[in-house]
Amino acid sequence: MAAAGNAPRTVLIDPPSGTGSAATQSLLSAMLHADDQVSQLIFSPGRPPQIEVSGALVAVQAPGLDLLSADDTRRLASDLIGQNKRAITMLQEQGSCDVSFGLPGLARFRVNVFLQRGSCAVVMRVMPGTIPDFAWLGLPAHLGDVAKLGDGMVLVTGTRGAGKSSILAALLDCINEHRTCHILTIEDPIEFLYTHKRATIHQRELHSDAPSFPLALRAAMHQAPKVILISELRDHETMEMALQAAETGHLVLSSVNSVSAAKAVERIVTNFAPVEQPATRSRLARVLRYVIWRKLAPRTDSSGRMAVVEILKGNSRAQECEEDSQSIHAPLEMNNENAADGIQHLDGEIEKLVRAGVVNLTIALACAADPKELQKRLAK
Repeated sequence: MAAAGNAPRTVLIDPPSGTGSAATQSLLSAMLHADDQVSQLIFSPGRPPQIEVSGALVAVQAPGLDLLSADDTRRLASDLIGQNKRAITMLQEQGSCDVSFGLPGLARFRVNVFLQRGSCAVVMRVMPGTIPDFAWLGLPAHLGDVAKLGDGMVLVTGTRGAGKSSILAALLDCINEHRTCHILTIEDPIEFLYTHKRATIHQRELHSDAPSFPLALRAAMHQAPKVILISELRDHETMEMALQAAETGHLVLSSVNSVSAAKAVERIVTNFAPVEQPATRSRLARVLRYVIWRKLAPRTDSSGRMAVVEILKGNSRAQECEEDSQSIHAPLEMNNENAADGIQHLDGEIEKLVRAGVVNLTIALACAADPKELQKRLAK
């Protein structure tokens, strides 16, 4: 299997069959079956179809399937968007659109279609067919305690492609299995489909079921949920309403893009006006129950990628650091050697992987929050 940094490779597939949308579905199916760790499908004019495997792009070839033309990618985009008028309008007016797409019995995709140099390109994120469990995601079992939370906020963070949606799904499924409550999700787009277990779940998709996150959140206050999942905190208004929901007795689960747990908190704070930031920091200190950050690092043996997880758990020390504007890593470092506190420090987890021979030093230092300090500790 190719690893990031190796020479590009190509895989061969059977030629797609059928015409129109049937041919598109046949192509997607063949690309998914080209490798058991496909995470993305990419279609760009002037390039062959590509899959991403363990962070590396791999070209896909089949008899009669060579470089894609602008017409090829336009037809593919049309098949994926279908009759979604909202997506068509967004593509025309804003240059990109997000849709979900499913291959029955095989896979679901989060699809982004965008214009580049006057033509269409398509990136399709593969969503697991089933909701992943904690072990598969590299998460500690004690995160099941999220199901016991009555209110507050659980924030999942990381860079794009780190599996934030999968972590949110695993957490929500855990709540669904253990609590008899009403769960409401607001997603853009819906990626995982939940079934009612002990809980009752309603899923709302942006644009088709609700025009925006803020409007959906306002409506949620009249829909009596105990748990609210917001797929992403993107703007000031959504962040403010999510905080209000967490402060008024709801358990709020959401995600934000960031390079560390600390930066996730800072990203929320800096979305507020400077005069509001001290109060926002204090509010976060009171409502944050967990901040979960995940990164995928290439394994030493080139067999794929390993999850590195950093966890901040809300406690008195974390609240004191937040309210006093100290580094959020202070409580992480104080608890780095006390797993019973439920806290995992990024560099501590990376150090364990290096010492176990799972991740090499170069990758470890590139992933570390403090590379110089990590190198000193590994030299001992």
